[in-house]
Amino acid sequence: MNYWDYINVPSLLQLQQGIAPPGQTPSKDEVLFIVSHQIHELWFKLLLNELASVRDVFRRNPVPDQHASAAVRSLRRCITIFEVATHHWSVVETLTTRDYLAFRDQLIGASGFQSSQLREIEILLGLDDKKRIAYGTERSYRDALRNDDGSESYAYQRVTARLADAPSYRDALYAWLARTPIDGSSEPSHVKSYVDRFLAAYEEQARKLLKAAQAGKDEAAAALLKTRYERDIDSAKTFLRAEEDDTPPQQRQQRMHLRAALIFIESHRELPRLAWPREVVDATLTLEQAFVVWRQRHARMVERMIGRRTGTGGSGGVDYLDRTAMKYRIFTDIWAVRSVLLRRDLVPPLNHPEDYHFRIQD
Repeated sequence: MNYWDYINVPSLLQLQQGIAPPGQTPSKDEVLFIVSHQIHELWFKLLLNELASVRDVFRRNPVPDQHASAAVRSLRRCITIFEVATHHWSVVETLTTRDYLAFRDQLIGASGFQSSQLREIEILLGLDDKKRIAYGTERSYRDALRNDDGSESYAYQRVTARLADAPSYRDALYAWLARTPIDGSSEPSHVKSYVDRFLAAYEEQARKLLKAAQAGKDEAAAALLKTRYERDIDSAKTFLRAEEDDTPPQQRQQRMHLRAALIFIESHRELPRLAWPREVVDATLTLEQAFVVWRQRHARMVERMIGRRTGTGGSGGVDYLDRTAMKYRIFTDIWAVRSVLLRRDLVPPLNHPEDYHFRIQD
């Protein structure tokens, strides 16, 4: 076996023909544009492989304790890939606007939106279809992936197959977290008791902070501060008790348990048996942050090159990219928990901390 055959170099180097007629060589600028996007597709392939392996760990019930470290290792690899891919946009930015316009008009109809692998990453992570922003006039984002005659394209078929490959990582992870024993028990009444104790501590601290913030303020400023802190208290209660209007009653207990688990893991992360769950949660949050940064960096690269003109595929261009970076959030519960965490000395003490120490067996 030799190097060029192992990674198929001859075929790889013939995949940059672009829009040049057969027998002609595309411009060096177009070759750069093609290669940079091909590299992204290869990164996406690696991300899908890693994310599927992580999802498969947490879809098990129970999840073997020793598998958590492997999941975290894969999540960290995904984070690194996104970070490298984000920096990769600086290579594309070596194209000037005039360089890109030399061949851009011939790309009308093609768009990065048509990357089935990017759509698959969103699906595998667990992006809610209700959050999707219309790309054009299509009824569904999948319709934008069809061929011009309405038939199923390669991208359409891949996305459809990925949708059938349930559950998503978010659903598997959240189900695992919702099985976490809270202070020694998973009984609903016990979970509610922990949430109530935590909320009592949160409210007491919020009112102390309000009193300190109001000191020396005039009546209007003090009233405004009171409104804000009261809103924080009400939001914390609604969140931890899963009392949002869009929470179906049959899902309320599981959602409350999930959020209690996130609070519990973050607040008592020094306990040995919570160390790896906390690493899983933290790596998941970092992964989504890296994905959001990648989207934002992509948008700035596009704006630098073509401004805010309509995209080649007919989208709103940069406006569409900016909206996806803002709205496409997946692990919203993990983000929201940051708003209600307490400093360590204010967290209510546990009744059964011994349940979260390592046990040495004969």
